[in-house]
Amino acid sequence: MEIKKISSKRELKEFVSFPIKLYKNHPCYVPPLIFDELNTFNPSKNPALEFCEVACFVAKEGKTVLGRIAVILNTEANKRFNEEHVRFGWFDVVDNPEVTKALMETAADWARQRGMKAIKGPMGFCDFDNEGMLIHGFDQLGTFATLYNYPYYPVHLEQLGFRKEVDWKEFQIAIPESLNERYFRFSELLAQKYGLRVISCKSNKELVRRYGQKIFQLLNDSYQVLYGYVPLNEKQVDYYIKLYLSFVRPELVSLIITPEDRVVGVGISLPSMSKAFQKAKGKLFPFGFIHILKAIRKNDLLDLYLMGVHPEYQGKGLNSLIFTSLLPKFQKNGYRMAESNPELETNARIQALWSEFNPRHHKTRRVYIKEI
Repeated sequence: MEIKKISSKRELKEFVSFPIKLYKNHPCYVPPLIFDELNTFNPSKNPALEFCEVACFVAKEGKTVLGRIAVILNTEANKRFNEEHVRFGWFDVVDNPEVTKALMETAADWARQRGMKAIKGPMGFCDFDNEGMLIHGFDQLGTFATLYNYPYYPVHLEQLGFRKEVDWKEFQIAIPESLNERYFRFSELLAQKYGLRVISCKSNKELVRRYGQKIFQLLNDSYQVLYGYVPLNEKQVDYYIKLYLSFVRPELVSLIITPEDRVVGVGISLPSMSKAFQKAKGKLFPFGFIHILKAIRKNDLLDLYLMGVHPEYQGKGLNSLIFTSLLPKFQKNGYRMAESNPELETNARIQALWSEFNPRHHKTRRVYIKEI
């Protein structure tokens, strides 16, 4: 076995494609699109690479890939949190603890050469990259916005002395056929009290042009107290507007606005792409895009992708205002079940939002850390 640093486009493609082979035909694994993964490591595409240093490594035996890892030095995060940490991500490995050990030692050596004191992950370049290793819910279908891994991954890490840094919980929620009228009355009174309106855009073009920047400014404001969050800069905001808002169904995006047209709350939901991405097997062509279009148009599973409320309005019930505005659209479009995005285990407010709907806690994921 040798550990090899990625240094060419061909090697990078092998690096990003490895998990598709490792999890071939696995019923719970949702492969990413290969071109999206390649763009993530392209400095001309991903603005986070302006302040992040990254190295990618693979473990190989002959021509066979046994594992991979990316190690990331995010200077903005270290500055913000006064840390000397590196992140590891894009970590996948066969069930051999020696391969995991070799990859982690290589990543730690790279970090020590840059004066770093600890390594943590899985994390990406920023908080809009997939993060958190699955530690519970290995029999549950993944989502395109989260990582999937075999049960032996956390076992390997804990054997090497990695410990818990933070956990996220995910919930499965049945879309109710009806909602008590008191929720809608409460929402109306809430909107009147604070002079707010709940709207949805008629087109992606309107959503991007009129509210794209405002949505991500709100997310910067509302997420700044969350674990590891570094506010997106202007280039990153433009990048994620193009990446996400250009393909969402605008009627499934709920915006709470003030009379001055300031966005103080947002809920972004998406038709589940999980089964479509499984059928696409990492490729848009020749048929992958057809599966994705079908999933957007007709689906009974929904991903509750992002939700944010401005700090000025937190604790005032705006989360329920967002949900009650979206619920009739969920029912109209035939959605039966919804998946929450990962929520910090300490985020009691957002978890309380689902409490009325008999949520099922079906997944937990973790960021691990180890001093080096």
